[in-house]
Amino acid sequence: MFVMAVFITACKQDYSLDKIIGKRNAITDSLKTNAKIEAYIKPYRESVNKDLDSVIAFAADTYSKNDGELNTAIGNFMADAVFEMCNPVFEKRTKQTIDMVLLNHGGIRSIISKGDITSRTAYEVMPFDNSVVVTPMKGQQIKDMLSFLASKKRAHPISKLKLTLSQDYSIKEALINGSEIDYEKIYHVATNDYLYNGGSRMHFLKSKDTVYDLDYKIRNLLIDYFKKIDTLQPSIDDRFTHQKD
Repeated sequence: MFVMAVFITACKQDYSLDKIIGKRNAITDSLKTNAKIEAYIKPYRESVNKDLDSVIAFAADTYSKNDGELNTAIGNFMADAVFEMCNPVFEKRTKQTIDMVLLNHGGIRSIISKGDITSRTAYEVMPFDNSVVVTPMKGQQIKDMLSFLASKKRAHPISKLKLTLSQDYSIKEALINGSEIDYEKIYHVATNDYLYNGGSRMHFLKSKDTVYDLDYKIRNLLIDYFKKIDTLQPSIDDRFTHQKD
């Protein structure tokens, strides 16, 4: 907590700042709780905690963003969940479909532990207020995206994109929706607003064409996805791989 005192000198109606004195008061456990305020917010806190801790699904195993080289079970789940929950929304609004999903490895902020999944789990995995946007990407943007993924050698979550790297990390194969990429076509790529605006150096996502903001927070769609399923059991697969020989 920062306390500031301001001294103002006056001459008739003209005022000027004379000096500023600041003092920092640390917020620690030594500060006394206001009993009236605590009593007022207690029922709200209990209601929120009850909602957050209600079981909505079950995790078959513990999933971490460090459990794979170029794709992870938790990353695959998140990208697939974005596609599954957002594609119907996008299709209803635009009569078009999402071609692929790209998220960022660093955006996964927690493991999912084996056992009960609650709404709090979604808040732990995705504590940010990032929303899904769909950006139209042309040929050069797609090439830049593939080069970025190949050069970073990191398990950025993807869905509907299959990328195979050769031993020297050059691109051996790249498919979208199981088909060879047509660089004359416009692909609609779902991502989040942070990445679209250049986060994690993904500047290639920015489009001069219309970007579609689905107004759907990733955290909320994860909760909706958890409620839709019974058991979470994603796996590491061949969507993004490196051939070592």
